[in-house]
Amino acid sequence: MNSSRPDFIVVEGPIGVGKTSLAKRLAESFGSELLLEGADENPFLERYYKTPGEAALPTQLFFLFQRARQMQELRQHDLFRPVRVADFLMEKDRLFAELTLQNDEFDLYEQVYENMTIDAPVPDLVIYLQAPVDVLLQRINKRGIDAEKRISNAYLQRLVDGYTSFFYQYNSAPLLVVNASEIDLVSSDQDYELLLQQVQNIRSGRHYFNPQPFEF
Repeated sequence: MNSSRPDFIVVEGPIGVGKTSLAKRLAESFGSELLLEGADENPFLERYYKTPGEAALPTQLFFLFQRARQMQELRQHDLFRPVRVADFLMEKDRLFAELTLQNDEFDLYEQVYENMTIDAPVPDLVIYLQAPVDVLLQRINKRGIDAEKRISNAYLQRLVDGYTSFFYQYNSAPLLVVNASEIDLVSSDQDYELLLQQVQNIRSGRHYFNPQPFEF
């Protein structure tokens, strides 16, 4: 398997779509280093879900510093180490900032971003998982994290729209757009193997993966 795979894979998508679970499974398949976003390390996140207007800026700045540090560490590692899999794309940090911050806060965020040296490596493949808001809400409720129960339909819709717009214009790396609304890439070996075949064969361009769920 290792003779045919990208060296740096990023899995992206809105909250609840399953990006972290898929990243973990891909890392296991390739025996690779795994880079996770670490949302549970952000001390401001729960406060943001309770009172977004008060905690949006520190929440976003914490994520910015965290992701920049991870990218710096990745750059410093031996480039010939095994494949790496991450559940975040550095460029998406600005997407969240635009959605969550007031204009003056966003101006401050941009000043901080521009004054940081963020030399993020370009992925060999980005996997963008898509699902509608109702599916995302079902999955969020199913995993039962208290802070996430405050996430509204309106916020999720803005997030989904933001991701759609971002990846419509994205051309920095090969892109695989996956309709993840009716398949189970974590528990279903059949669904996962179909995706893995796609991952191993993509070397350039934009691709779409819209499988039908297996029926038993």
